[in-house]
Amino acid sequence: MTATLSALYRYPVKGLSPEPLERAALDANGYFPGDRLYAIENGDSGFDPAAPRFQPKTKYLMLMRDAALARLRTRYDDRTATLTGAAEDEAFSARLDTQDGRARLEDFMRRLLPQALRGEPRVLSAPPQYRFTDSKIGYVSLISLSSVRALEAFCGMPVDPLRFRSNLLVEGWEPWAELEMSGAVLEAPSGLRLKLTQRTVRCAATNVDPATGIRDLDIPWTLDARLGHRDCGIYAEVVAGGMLTVGDTLTITA
Repeated sequence: MTATLSALYRYPVKGLSPEPLERAALDANGYFPGDRLYAIENGDSGFDPAAPRFQPKTKYLMLMRDAALARLRTRYDDRTATLTGAAEDEAFSARLDTQDGRARLEDFMRRLLPQALRGEPRVLSAPPQYRFTDSKIGYVSLISLSSVRALEAFCGMPVDPLRFRSNLLVEGWEPWAELEMSGAVLEAPSGLRLKLTQRTVRCAATNVDPATGIRDLDIPWTLDARLGHRDCGIYAEVVAGGMLTVGDTLTITA
């Protein structure tokens, strides 16, 4: 059974804009490149960069609770570590590898989300071999577009695949087929191999329209009511590194 890689996305700052890619080089046992490099702490999270431990997403600014983040359009430049963005008729540019740059983004968040803050916002940078993912096993995330279309039929309205903030969007499987693929290995033409590991349980972040920031659906409830669970998409581990390119054919080899 094969699938076509329809799109690739990264999310450099947790909760902020998706960034489409044409290709990405993944390393064995690594995370999706450029993904969840930063998070914005919502009050003291207890995160220690010297001894990083997984923290629940509720410790950070994120779409599940802070829908206004969807109105912020950002772009991250790897070469300069600069995040640019605009919302509410205000633009900013911040180098996230400098104290002044991080302070500029923190000040912007104070203005954008004054009622949402439980304490001082603070930009956190992921140390090597750590990312601010929603799951301890969230190295790479994948969703099948046929499953998204099946969900649209449940909801009776369009569902933007970007609601699910996955790295890989694939086409060619039957709806929900990926939910039964834990343990399977996908291989790309480059020799890259992904081992599918665990279903992705969906939260209220998917209720937010990524274009408008409006909560216009209840996707976890809909999944539960129609399928008896809240799973949509699946996580993967990189067991052999290589290049992924939009349009690649992904083949199940194990």
